[in-house]
Amino acid sequence: MRAHRSRVITIATLLLAIAGLAGLLTALLHRTGGTSDDSGRPTPKGTAQIDLAREVAGYTSRFGPDQGYVRPGQADRDAVASAIGLLLDGHREQAEQRLSQRDFSVRTVVDRPSGHRYAEVADRTDTAATPRGWGRVYVDLDHRPRWSVQVPHPGFDLGTEQLGVRVLRGSPGGVLVIAGAHRKAGVGNSADVAHRRDTVFHAICAELARRRMPGIQLHGFAASAAPEYDVIASTGAGTAARPEGRELADALRGHDFRVCPAWVRSCPLEGRTNVQGQVADTDHVPFLHVEFSPTIRAGGPPAERAADAIAEITRRWAGQPMTN
Repeated sequence: MRAHRSRVITIATLLLAIAGLAGLLTALLHRTGGTSDDSGRPTPKGTAQIDLAREVAGYTSRFGPDQGYVRPGQADRDAVASAIGLLLDGHREQAEQRLSQRDFSVRTVVDRPSGHRYAEVADRTDTAATPRGWGRVYVDLDHRPRWSVQVPHPGFDLGTEQLGVRVLRGSPGGVLVIAGAHRKAGVGNSADVAHRRDTVFHAICAELARRRMPGIQLHGFAASAAPEYDVIASTGAGTAARPEGRELADALRGHDFRVCPAWVRSCPLEGRTNVQGQVADTDHVPFLHVEFSPTIRAGGPPAERAADAIAEITRRWAGQPMTN
């Protein structure tokens, strides 16, 4: 009887000790501003729980042809691109300092639907009366960044920004680069980042190409432009991504999409003049320029199938060793 009572007291003491430790951990987390994500992992101070798709939708919903756009100077472009490089190399504090000098912020976000953690690099002027329109970047914090998905025409090629989110979620090690303004914003074609080298978007993508990170750029075409196709796949100005292009075309066909492969036949909207593709070609880095029909970009099952097909390529990119 005495032995039984002793065991009960011992168990009760252990339970109280465990409860005390749990309470101490909770207090420490609150004191430092930390939280826990859905997996129970402690997250650092300033971490925001978001739905990335909704966050991006809210961001791009403000874009329009009458929204202002400010052309960045060379110093601005170089500073932001080099700061993104520092972030990729794990030098976050230095990256934050450099970005802050250019009026950009950095925060850690947890995408609730996927559970993935990302570093969000955002232009602080986005919510101002006159935003500059210099864009936004999301960097996978759970894996080493190895590839990028690029959205040059959000708000113009409707739905490409949401497809970009699906692609980022679909494979580890991704970097999502989103242009910060409507294609028709600003003076002339100054905000058409796919055809301008003097933009923050291009500077970031060029930095990723310099690091030999392959990329896929998402575009949209009007149904009347290519009524016989659902997707137009191209390697842009180069040929380095020809193997991935063939694999992507096969994967898309496997998901019941009609594909025009620009390396096989003449297709509309082949992206030969895309400047990010030209830089990737110079660096001999794989680059895919992919145009999607309105049906795919509208979301739902077609978008899911397209993202699944792209994931067959980005997952392989995620596993490839990189040489800087």
